Formats: sequence, structure tokens, C-alpha cells
Amino acid sequence: MNAPSPGRLVLLTTSHRVAPGQLSWPAWQALHQADRVLCADPAHPQLPYLREAGVAVEVAATPDAADLVDFLAGGRTAVLVQSGEGDRRLTDALSRLAGSGRVAMPDLELLPGAYDLPGARLIDLVQVMDRIREECPWSARQTHEGLAKYAMEEAFELIEAIEEGDRDALREELGDVLLQVVFHARIAEDGAPATGDDEEDGGPFSVDDVAATLIDKLVRRHPHVFGDAVAETPEEVRAQWLRVKGEEKERTSVTDGVPVAQPALALAAKLASRARGAELHVPLPEGPGPGPALLALAVEAERQGTDPEAALRESARRYREAIRAAEGH
Repeated sequence: MNAPSPGRLVLLTTSHRVAPGQLSWPAWQALHQADRVLCADPAHPQLPYLREAGVAVEVAATPDAADLVDFLAGGRTAVLVQSGEGDRRLTDALSRLAGSGRVAMPDLELLPGAYDLPGARLIDLVQVMDRIREECPWSARQTHEGLAKYAMEEAFELIEAIEEGDRDALREELGDVLLQVVFHARIAEDGAPATGDDEEDGGPFSVDDVAATLIDKLVRRHPHVFGDAVAETPEEVRAQWLRVKGEEKERTSVTDGVPVAQPALALAAKLASRARGAELHVPLPEGPGPGPALLALAVEAERQGTDPEAALRESARRYREAIRAAEGH
């Protein structure tokens, strides 16, 4: 004679990063076929959608493990709709019952009701930044102008991690650069102007507006990916990008949009690149001092495909190590 089935307990996990009601088909099947559906959180975002779908949910405190095991005995099924943190009290109590060896335990199944899409943790980042902006005294007072120096510092630290080939540092520094984006977007959401003029700045905007603007730009500047244009080589892609960008900005000079506040060697290389791309043959300035000579070196390096800023930084790094060696380090 076959022993009675001990039943089945389904722990249904959901994600706050996925819109409520967007559950997998196995999850809906388990919910509709269960003898009982339990949820310990009366504010669980899935509850209205489960009820709308005709699923009767018992909302109460965490069920007693022994009572639940007794109910499942005989082949019944229960689904426990869990919060994001799960229910450690129930699972710990079930573990103790199983360890006693005196109880026929039900089959335990962990069923993901929804899967996070790539980029889902960015939602968490936005929520964390929102709370920090509201509750941290230092963060609540920050402005675009006050944070500007940190954006530059983080960019240089990212470059250093790339040049040193440090993958762990690269991951961390990318996060620090991303923090600058999210932080500035959160400040902008409060309506803080970037230049001190609300009308010129167009009012508040959010990180979603930042992302939407970037998406629109990427789609426009990749017509060979999202449209009918043809660009089969990196050179053709670059030329197309510059052409579309020029049409967007309605620029009258190839130097428009080149930030003069960037490091001098990078500035020189960028200007040389713009002039060469436009097939402009402009004589380099002459005069006393090292400036013209440095400019000529930067222009020649750019023509050869070398980043003069990175090249000088690498030489400076070797010079630093030589100094340390001379000091006995």
C-alpha cells in the first residue's frame, strides 16, 4: 500500500523590479491549482492582481510550520507568495521539523514568479539615491556646481583603472561615474537649475528623461543599425556619426562643441582631429616657449592615431616609478 503523499509547498518569489501582475506561466498555474495561497504581507504589490485573476489569497501572519505540514499531508498543495526578503521564520521552522526526523515533510519547491531583465538593478540604484537625497544632510544640500569637481575626479580614476588593467577597480570606478549621473539627475528632479536660470534650463527632469534623451540620440546617430543607412567600416560609422551630430547641433564651425576646459594635450588632439576630418589644412601657430612645440607634437601624435594625453600619462607613470626607485622604494 502506497504511503500518503506529504503534499507540496511552493515558495513563490517575485521581484519589485518587475511590474506587479507580470508573472510567469508556471507561477500562474501553481497559483490557480493550489489548495491554499498564503501571503504574510498585506501590502504585497501582487495581491490586487492575484485577486483580479480570481486567486483567493489568505493574508495573515507567517503560518505555523507544523500546522502547514499537517494541512499538506495527503497530497495538498500550498503556495506561499513571498516578499523580496523571503520568510526566514517559516523556512527555518520547516528546516527544524525536517531535522527532527519525526515528520513526513512536504516537497518544497522554489518557483521564481518573475525574472529581472538586464539593467534591473538600476531601479534599485535610483531608489537608493532617492532615499539618500531625502535623508542624508550632506546629499540634500548638494548642487550641480558643487558636485562638478567629483565628476572630473571620478572620470580620471576610471581612466587610471582602464590603463592599469585592474578589473576590480574598473568595476568600482564605473559605479562611481554612474553615481555622478544618478546624483545629478536626482538634483535636477528637485528643480535645481544647472545654470541658475529656470527658464533657460527647462525646469526639472528625472533620470528617466536623461535615459530617454540618450536613447533618442543613439538611435538617431546609428541609422545603419536602426534605419536603412549603410556603414560597413568603423571609418564610415564615424563619418556618419559626425555628420548626424553636425546636423543636430547646427554648428557653423568644426570647433563648436569642443570643451576648452579639458586637458591641454587632449584639447590639441581633438582640434586636430576635427580639422583633419573636415580636410582643413591650417598652419600651426609659431612663437616662443614650449607651447607651439607641444602643440605640434600633439597634432602629429593624433595624425598617427596615438592619444597624446594617454602617451604622456604613460611616460609620466614610468617617470614616477623611476623617482620611487631612486628613493629606494
